[in-house]
Amino acid sequence: MQTTVTPLTEAEIWTRIIMPEKNDLFPETARSLLELTFAEGDKARMNDLARKNREGVLTDNERKELALYVKVGDLLSLLHLKARKSLDHRSGPRW
Repeated sequence: MQTTVTPLTEAEIWTRIIMPEKNDLFPETARSLLELTFAEGDKARMNDLARKNREGVLTDNERKELALYVKVGDLLSLLHLKARKSLDHRSGPRW
């Protein structure tokens, strides 16, 4: 019997590695991860690339660059999710 392999994205692989649903980070680690962000120059570049993408004027190199920013952003989002869940879990119920 032949098994079917489902194609994966990098984000799906990173999700299985990071396991953002687990809230097992120490508070100091979680806070440090939440401080990770794009530099102002990168944010400006991403905005410029996004604008060009909406206008349909991206070059091939710019399209690749935008894809790289998206991949890094996906990974950063997973790390932030895990950090927030860990901090929420550690702080207990908020009644």
